[in-house]
Amino acid sequence: MGPPYGPGPTAVERAAPGVGGVPYSDGVPPATVTPHDAANGVLRTVFGYDEFRGFQADVIDHVVGGGDAVVLMPTGGGKSLCYQIPSLVGEGTGIVVSPLIALMHDQVDALTTAGVRAGYLNSTQGYDERAATERAYLAGELDLLYLAPERLLSPETLDLLGRGTPALFAIDEAHCVSQWGHDFRPEYLRLAVLHERWPGVPRLALTATATAATHAEIRARLQLPDARDFVASFDRPNIQYRIAPKDNPRAQLLTLLRDEHPGDAGIVYCLTRASVDETAAWLAGQGVDALPYHAGLDRSVRARNQARFAREDGVVMVATIAFGMGIDKPDVRFVAHLDLPKSVEGYYQETGRAGRDGLPATAWLAYGLADVVQQRRLIEMSEGDEQHKRRLAQHLDAMLALCETVGCRRQQLLSYFGEGSAPCGNCDTCLNPPSSYDGTVPAQKLLSTVVRLDQRGQRYGVGHVVDVLRGKTTERVRSLGHAELSTFGIGADLSDGEWRAVVRQLVAARLLGVEPEHSTLHLTPDSAAVLRGEREVRLRHDAAAAGRSRRAGPKPAKATADLPAADADLFERLRAWRAGVAREAGLPAYVVFHDATLREVATRRPTTLDELAGIGGVGTAKLDRYGAGVLGVVTGEAVAKDDDGVDPS
Repeated sequence: MGPPYGPGPTAVERAAPGVGGVPYSDGVPPATVTPHDAANGVLRTVFGYDEFRGFQADVIDHVVGGGDAVVLMPTGGGKSLCYQIPSLVGEGTGIVVSPLIALMHDQVDALTTAGVRAGYLNSTQGYDERAATERAYLAGELDLLYLAPERLLSPETLDLLGRGTPALFAIDEAHCVSQWGHDFRPEYLRLAVLHERWPGVPRLALTATATAATHAEIRARLQLPDARDFVASFDRPNIQYRIAPKDNPRAQLLTLLRDEHPGDAGIVYCLTRASVDETAAWLAGQGVDALPYHAGLDRSVRARNQARFAREDGVVMVATIAFGMGIDKPDVRFVAHLDLPKSVEGYYQETGRAGRDGLPATAWLAYGLADVVQQRRLIEMSEGDEQHKRRLAQHLDAMLALCETVGCRRQQLLSYFGEGSAPCGNCDTCLNPPSSYDGTVPAQKLLSTVVRLDQRGQRYGVGHVVDVLRGKTTERVRSLGHAELSTFGIGADLSDGEWRAVVRQLVAARLLGVEPEHSTLHLTPDSAAVLRGEREVRLRHDAAAAGRSRRAGPKPAKATADLPAADADLFERLRAWRAGVAREAGLPAYVVFHDATLREVATRRPTTLDELAGIGGVGTAKLDRYGAGVLGVVTGEAVAKDDDGVDPS
């Protein structure tokens, strides 16, 4: 779809009372249309929503009035409207700094489908297309222009922007300014030039992931000392957080997909490129439509796989963290981690890509002792000074605390970002509460065994230490004479798995150390207090390997989970119709309509265009373009076609 460059009514003109079919409320034309009224009109006629969420309206009024803003809002909370609507109601073009050029095309497609004059400038364009976009900007024929920070900071682009009229600068994914963050982009540090060159143009810094420290960094590094802060709750109540003990994680993942998410789109994160390739191939062999994504793949392969994920239903992307920032796909029903994330910020950012449409979604993580050892090893091997390594270790400790908590996962997660909450009732520890116990004696038994083995002049890994504790007379135990140790057999009351859980929790609490290169156990400075009985150790009983309770287990996080059968059937027929329309237009399916919109259509069953116009997400342009097709599916006058255009019935 080509961008709608050229003269014509702007979005605010189309939305103003008395223009574009929007009636005056009392039949009398007002003397003027205020920016606030214009913003509400744009929200309804362009984006198809009747009211703003949270503090969206406050941000928009503040920016339209010329103020700077720092907006912290969870993924799926509606950050984009905070700069899109001011760009539409203000004079000039909104300039959006977007970190990934691969996603700009879809972002612009979504806007142009809604009737917004949007474009981008990046290295994927040919000369003619780039020149046309530049001419449209200079002629005032663009509402929004998307640029990567590298492109924006080039002298040529800065000169181009200076010859036009920027309405505002929106710096998306603003947490990329944090040098201690997981998504640091050095180019973001230079974006303060926008304030220096255009001191009177409003600037917004927006992100879904920021602790208090990162928030302060954003203000300082982007020179936003007078910006007004807008901080929403970080809670995503539609996401069900679950962390399961690792026990054949690929098989656990497959169970999740088959039992709870058959045919759903999702993301599976792995730590290494090799693991990505192997997991994607294994899932494909199990009948899952899975694709790999990592920086080691050819650029054309990455682009093709990302396009399939964005534009088709039911694709599972197996990826390293190189994939995900800026993902706009709203119907990702699950995000799974097969390896431990490095930080709570990274975990929150990655899991936040699930359920952007507000419908139920799952965040699932398989976690074990090997993850702790691996992450500690990576920290020891990382470049940087001791301060840098300490910061990485602090991030990891916070992530481990989330994994090991016996309380509500969501409470622990939100408290990391400085937000209090009550138990959510929708995470694994709420649905199937683990019990905690006084683990001081088991800890002392284990640490004493490590001490006695160390006194013999060598350190050993978890397996051998557990064998000694449980009194197993293996060939290695016999040959080394370890059956003679005073601690031999004192741990026979616990199983192998239970002892491994004890080891994992002691390592996570830094009461036991693991030598990075050979994964052997050793004491830490804090071990002595446990051995002397001066420190109590609280441990958790791991839930069953599946991490579920038949009595109170998680419900499948599907968009149709609570729909009556007839409505669920109509919803699926609408999705099939949408897939065909999107395929024909070369668009991602969600650009046509979100699942949430189709779900509302399926439950309300509109039979006229006026009734359809009252459904969220159906703006004027989409009503004109797709209204008849939607009504045809609802009334049964249209039949969805399969991939070959053949009636599947």
